[in-house]
Amino acid sequence: MRLETARMDLFRRLWTARKLILVVMIPLSLLPLPLIHPSSESSCAYVLIVTAVYWVSEAVPLGAAALVPAFLYPLFGVLRSSEVASEYFKDTTLLLMGVICLAASIEKWNLHKRIALRMVMIAGAKPGMLVLGFMCCTVFLSMWLSNTSTTAMVMPIAEAVLQQLIYTGIADSHDDSDTVETQEDENDKEETLNKNQLELLYRRDSCEKPELCTLSEEANGLALKPGVGPDLPKETNGYLPEAAIDIPVPKKPKIRRDSLYPTKRDHMICKCLSLSITYAATIGGLITITGTSTNLIFAEQFNNRYPEAKVINFGTWFIFSLPIALIMLVLTWIWLHCLFLGCNFTETCSWSKKRKTKREILSEKRIHEEYQKLGPISYPEVVTGLFFILMTLLWFTREPGFVPGWTSLFEKKGYRTDATVSVLLGFLLFLIPARKPWPSAFSSKSKGEDDEEDEEDPLAPMITWKDFLRLMPWEIVILVGGGYALAAGCKVSGLSMWIGRQLEPMSGLPPWAVTLLACLLVSAVTEFASNPATLTVFLPILSALSETLQINPLHTLIPATMCVSFGVMLPVGNPPNAIVFSYGHVQISDMVKAGFGVNLIGVLVVMLAITTWGVPLFQLTEFPAWAVMRNVTGSL
Repeated sequence: MRLETARMDLFRRLWTARKLILVVMIPLSLLPLPLIHPSSESSCAYVLIVTAVYWVSEAVPLGAAALVPAFLYPLFGVLRSSEVASEYFKDTTLLLMGVICLAASIEKWNLHKRIALRMVMIAGAKPGMLVLGFMCCTVFLSMWLSNTSTTAMVMPIAEAVLQQLIYTGIADSHDDSDTVETQEDENDKEETLNKNQLELLYRRDSCEKPELCTLSEEANGLALKPGVGPDLPKETNGYLPEAAIDIPVPKKPKIRRDSLYPTKRDHMICKCLSLSITYAATIGGLITITGTSTNLIFAEQFNNRYPEAKVINFGTWFIFSLPIALIMLVLTWIWLHCLFLGCNFTETCSWSKKRKTKREILSEKRIHEEYQKLGPISYPEVVTGLFFILMTLLWFTREPGFVPGWTSLFEKKGYRTDATVSVLLGFLLFLIPARKPWPSAFSSKSKGEDDEEDEEDPLAPMITWKDFLRLMPWEIVILVGGGYALAAGCKVSGLSMWIGRQLEPMSGLPPWAVTLLACLLVSAVTEFASNPATLTVFLPILSALSETLQINPLHTLIPATMCVSFGVMLPVGNPPNAIVFSYGHVQISDMVKAGFGVNLIGVLVVMLAITTWGVPLFQLTEFPAWAVMRNVTGSL
């Protein structure tokens, strides 16, 4: 017995220290690789494998694991320390910083809440339209904010609406399908139900021991607990007879006394709305190059590996990804609706005011009340909205491709990027006062954390450095830098060329088959590993594979970049999933069922895009000259 107890204690301690053991054992077990075969390729492979294992297992924080190339590359002679350090801060880092400045202003002045509530007010409170309204506003916000921030902003609004539905359902036990325009027989049933409920309440009040007179939920309708029957003797000596008396009622959804939700349908609405927000945040992040960190990782690694390409910018990415997002939005909404709400779209998606239930009317009233609390649109909101529109227009018109952009007005070409616009406008937000410079009939009040400071300082800016730091994801910045360092090491050491030669047996596959295999592979891996880490590991491999097979690298890299965001089946797949899961409306089984369908929809739509409108947009039918030059340079 003592021996078994000692073993259990040992196993418990080993399990507790599993991450530390992994951190120590992985580098030691792989150390023979660079020692037995001392070459730059083997040394780089050692660093790549150690970093990838740390990322996938999350034995150490992602940002800390991204620092591994910073000291192992110089130790093994792959890159100089100064060369590695320069990879950790790139143009995309400045782009991200400028976007975070705008995001801080949007959040500080509640512009995101105004947009979300307004779109939900337009959609209405019918379950199907409510879900679609929340999905549309989440997609729009996620285009410019991070997926995690968007989910964290929208979920509280959705939770307030859901709680209103739940509270109304407890007070009103009618089915959601009952509308203002009902048939006569339905009215008769409702009157019968109301009479039965009144009779139950009367009998319960007439009981000598009211604490024993409760309602219970049974299979065939509402029944009285023992002791609430009409034949109950007046004196029971404190004991009630065991015989229960059933009261026939219409077959209606019953109030679930053992659940937080009035009916099962209410629970399904909560599940559908909660999951729709995390999926919409993922879909919105695909649309813009700054929408999610994986898009930034792809853009920077692609531009570093193929500096002569000049094909990936904000405009081309938007043109390619917008149809993908719209198709995915509609199909995901239909899938979630059928899975949780059924296929009766006429009942759940009607805009007619005559077909609204009491619960839906009260829910719309709650949404209007929340919107009224925001008050009239304020001066800081107007400034933030103008900056938002201006940044988007400058990104689109920088180098649209079909016409000369505004960069053609400058003499030197190639000096100005999307990061230039982003940082400039972000910098101005630190200078522009949050108060009107001219008197007005009504003054805008600060909605941020520095209200008192703003009242003391009339020149307080739109955002402060604290606002910026609160949203700036420094871990993602270091993680992206670690990916750039790994890519640079693979390029200099020749490891990418070696990987490409090992993949030559796949040369017989058509391009679409290679792309499909890459999409399925990254979609499976990203369910258990972080999206940025998964993409950082696979990008160099897929680039080398494309060069070896003489396929346009964009044919595999763009679909893989999009599919790596489809880690939607588990709470650990991405932070938005974890946020939604923490609200308690969904279980892991719900996320797996719904996420599998969304994952399949995403892969199919991305494959459709890359084989149709992606072909003329990126000239995917030919192996480009910039990839040929990269191949020749790498082989020298």
